[in-house]
Amino acid sequence: MTEVFATADLIDHHGDVLGSCETQFRSYGGRDMFHGPVATIKCHEDNALVKEQLNQPGEGWVLVVDGGGSLRSALLGDLVAKAAFDNGWAGVIINGAVRDVAELGELDLGIKALGSNPRKSGKTGAGYLDVPVAFGNVLFTPESWVYGDQDGVVISDEKLELPA
Repeated sequence: MTEVFATADLIDHHGDVLGSCETQFRSYGGRDMFHGPVATIKCHEDNALVKEQLNQPGEGWVLVVDGGGSLRSALLGDLVAKAAFDNGWAGVIINGAVRDVAELGELDLGIKALGSNPRKSGKTGAGYLDVPVAFGNVLFTPESWVYGDQDGVVISDEKLELPA
């Protein structure tokens, strides 16, 4: 069961302890509200590491992917997103593009990305796993906590007490 929260309330309650990502994401998944500990990937137009990670048990984690803001090819599509859902991931945040938008919206998975492009990405495995990634004027570090909803994305060094 998803805990109910609002990122605006989290900011009001916890203030400057939280980072507020300035990147203006679009929501693509069927779950508008999601949170969890962070796993990270840094890659550019190659989703092999994304596929590999999301095919592992997610246990409520959120994968944050820094694709360098590229919209030339998608780092997540319907098959990999379905694997994320099946493996228990809470969400995926991509500083880049997705594809198969209609299918993504049918999954009970939080998905935020910059936009969409039907072009597949490379599959060489280029990139870095579990490294700090920065975009939107915040730093996402492995095992920090991320909270996303329709207002945006906030990041905390630790799990937050959700306001009642």
